[in-house]
Amino acid sequence: MRLSAAVLCTLVAVQAAVLLAAVPSAQAGELEVGYYSKKCRGVENVVKWHVIKALKANRRTGAALVRLLFHDCFVRGCDGSVLLDASYENPHPEKEAPVNIGLAAFELLEEIKAAVEKRCPGVVSCSDILIYAARDAASILSNGNVHFDVPAGRLDGFVSKAEEAQVELPDSTHDVQQLIDNFAKKNFTVEELVILTGAHSIGQGHCSSFTGRLTEPSDQITPAYRDLLNYKCSQGANPAVTNNVRDEEYDVVARFMPGFTSRVRKIPDFLDNSFYHNNLAKIVTFHSDWTLLTNKEALGHVQEYADNGTLWDEDFADSLLKLSKLSMPAGSKGEIRKKCSIVNHRLY
Repeated sequence: MRLSAAVLCTLVAVQAAVLLAAVPSAQAGELEVGYYSKKCRGVENVVKWHVIKALKANRRTGAALVRLLFHDCFVRGCDGSVLLDASYENPHPEKEAPVNIGLAAFELLEEIKAAVEKRCPGVVSCSDILIYAARDAASILSNGNVHFDVPAGRLDGFVSKAEEAQVELPDSTHDVQQLIDNFAKKNFTVEELVILTGAHSIGQGHCSSFTGRLTEPSDQITPAYRDLLNYKCSQGANPAVTNNVRDEEYDVVARFMPGFTSRVRKIPDFLDNSFYHNNLAKIVTFHSDWTLLTNKEALGHVQEYADNGTLWDEDFADSLLKLSKLSMPAGSKGEIRKKCSIVNHRLY
């Protein structure tokens, strides 16, 4: 017997609902610093050990962790939804959204989760592990200047939708008012928008995320830097390019921006206030970075943090902490996943 498409869709929805109804779940309680001090003693040290090992092998992993924190928490709250792979219930999860291109460090988080599960089975959520790991990465990449105590007790969510991530997350092509409106929906101020954008001192972006920058006028992007980006983007199919020109290959910088070579670093991805200096010099990668200069209040904060790196360190830590407290939608339930990429009933 051949079933109609409508009937098939109904059956899929019903089966998904039945499966989720059968999963033990709970609602998250209040977050608390030291939440696992008795439930899983030493868990933060376990996470930190793995993060240190990973960053010794590749510092870029640290930038990936910081980015994952933002891209998880800004969609459905900090529920680990960005970590979920495609499944029957979530055929197109958040990680497939175009705005999430280049997300990484998933394998590291699974490695940490496996180590924590051996120590304390079924106790520590993947969402908490992600926050711990991103906090530690920010601390390491900033030489300890960015640090905060993590309140924990989050649950892992069941829902992950690419279309939802695409709507909720700010886009690299947005103008300043779109960014302000986007952040305001999460109760973040213009100042906090500028603070969090400072994370673009580290990491990479794919050329598809800044195509418009390749032809923007000289009052928006320094022509030499525009030429450098065009060169980098011609080297492959949508390659990744470093967000901070000081992390570029020395020979490339010498070719296009010879006056900048003294600032090129042998060790990349140092989390500091250099983004603000770069922005004022119009040598930032994304349109959404440059557009901060077009709003009086945002520009004031760009200048403020360019002048005071210590202040940015402190304010960035506070903003990450606020970001880490974004909760799941009202009425949502969650679980402690056994693997970060799969909801528990998928393991049986």
